[in-house]
Amino acid sequence: MTGDTSIVAVLSGDLIGSSEAPPKETSIAINRILATTAKIETWDGNGPTYFTRMRGDGWQIVISNPTYALRAALKVFANQISAKESGYLQTRIAIGLGTMNAFDGADLSSASGSAFEASGRTLDAMTRSDRFAIAGSGVSPLHQAVVELTEEQIGRWTPEQAEAAAYYLSPSDPTLKDIAGELGISTQAVHSRIRGAGAQALRNVVEHWEDTPC
Repeated sequence: MTGDTSIVAVLSGDLIGSSEAPPKETSIAINRILATTAKIETWDGNGPTYFTRMRGDGWQIVISNPTYALRAALKVFANQISAKESGYLQTRIAIGLGTMNAFDGADLSSASGSAFEASGRTLDAMTRSDRFAIAGSGVSPLHQAVVELTEEQIGRWTPEQAEAAAYYLSPSDPTLKDIAGELGISTQAVHSRIRGAGAQALRNVVEHWEDTPC
């Protein structure tokens, strides 16, 4: 990537419990995050999105449109916790907002800027029980509180609830009927999963977040 310094969101994370999991499950989980990154790149108003695997079970994503930071974190987390083929491996996610300097190629190992620093430091400070955290440019105590409440909600998700929430929280605002068609279940079953996941409240949260970004 070339060009002037810009404001972005950097999501840094690592898989939880990967050291005890078969290597195949770790690889599947990382590849699932890569696939989620590709979907995030297609969201309206977003630009180029970059993914790099780091330190075996670690990963990093750059999201060009920083207003999507919280929604993207939810999408990544939901897609991980619902994946049976990767042993339902969860991931910690540290959101960093700030600058990104020009870098060579698509490998983020050469990238730099305040967004990377905020995300990296925040991930290093997270405990094993933490799932979400945020820091960086424009981040206030209110933003941190919203992220903490979001973390509390997603900590209760079942794999089935997470699977439905991953669709429901897409910016295209799919209907319950749309999701039922994707999952091959009834609309009533989707409603039950969405309600159990608290996804309606989370959809409202991310919409307000994006209307009044950091």
